[in-house]
Amino acid sequence: MKLSSIIQPQELLLLSKNDFILFDVSAGSKARYDAQHLDGAFYLDLNTDLADIKDFAVGGRHPLPTFEHFAEVLAKHGITKDSHIIVYDDKNGSNAAARFWWMLKSIGHQKVQVLNGGYNAAIEVGYVVNSEVPYAKASEPYQIAEWKLPLAEMDEVEIAAKSDNHVVIDVRDANRYAGLTEPIDLIAGHIPGAINIPFTENLDANGAFLAPEILEEKYSNALSDYKNENVIVHCGSGVTACHTLLAMDYAGLEIPKLYVGSWSEWSRNH
Repeated sequence: MKLSSIIQPQELLLLSKNDFILFDVSAGSKARYDAQHLDGAFYLDLNTDLADIKDFAVGGRHPLPTFEHFAEVLAKHGITKDSHIIVYDDKNGSNAAARFWWMLKSIGHQKVQVLNGGYNAAIEVGYVVNSEVPYAKASEPYQIAEWKLPLAEMDEVEIAAKSDNHVVIDVRDANRYAGLTEPIDLIAGHIPGAINIPFTENLDANGAFLAPEILEEKYSNALSDYKNENVIVHCGSGVTACHTLLAMDYAGLEIPKLYVGSWSEWSRNH
């Protein structure tokens, strides 16, 4: 039986701490982690552990790291191919938990789940919190040869956005898509031809993922005219786009292409 990409807080409580490795990947929240985090959780930094930041015009604000660097990050935390990894952040999975999930899935790691509702949901069910930093027993280098999940580059996105047989999905909020506001990048707006399906629509009023059958109906209807290989998903810098890819996987759908550079790369080149 395939392991669900989402784990419920109540399910996490029932697991033995020896059976999984827990990660807090709340981007920009290192101070909160240092003060309080879920018991046993390691901290991963989006900028230094899960990205290789250089010129934003080449790869955007959060390009994927090299295989060598990512392998070192995994080995440093004792991760082997058989490890059960559980990931959370403090933004309902949209911060960086989904990005780490996608990266693990993309190197072929099977046992990885994102905590539904994240940090706050775990606290609500009584999960222990403290400020203790766990000790990691380093493992052998994790062998990584390729990203196995599909990726799209900027040139492909430009062609796809103009094609009737392809669709480019922008998961940022409606105001950023419409160019009414842009809190991060230099230029407001969206890729011409891209459609807007905000990642927030994957969640209910409490910040938990909608039921798989609801997500399945939502995306099956929205993408009924397109083959999976002709669907490209992006956001600002290839992070929150992974939230929608996670939602689609949770719904039992194929994971479409991720455009990592996203608006942060596109807007600096057009």
